Amino acid sequence: MPRPKEDFDRVRPLEFRDPGEVLDPGMMYTVYEIARLLQGVEPGRELDVETENVLLDWAIPWMVANAEAFVFAEPAAEDEPGYYGLAE
Repeated sequence: MPRPKEDFDRVRPLEFRDPGEVLDPGMMYTVYEIARLLQGVEPGRELDVETENVLLDWAIPWMVANAEAFVFAEPAAEDEPGYYGLAE
């Protein structure tokens, strides 16, 4: 349900970082790891499914908006995620 803006003590602008500010150029990451890194969470940290889904809701559009900055590598197996890294 929408709430009046005045209900909040503080509002701030929505800001997204550039891929180069989030990822190491020499590494490849799963979308799950990228989602964690965007929120300042260690990439290997275990999260509950609901939290991980919220992080993915932010990460996937960010990756699409910055698609030119990424390269993709096929997963090692069919049941594993692919890997993404910074384009040269």
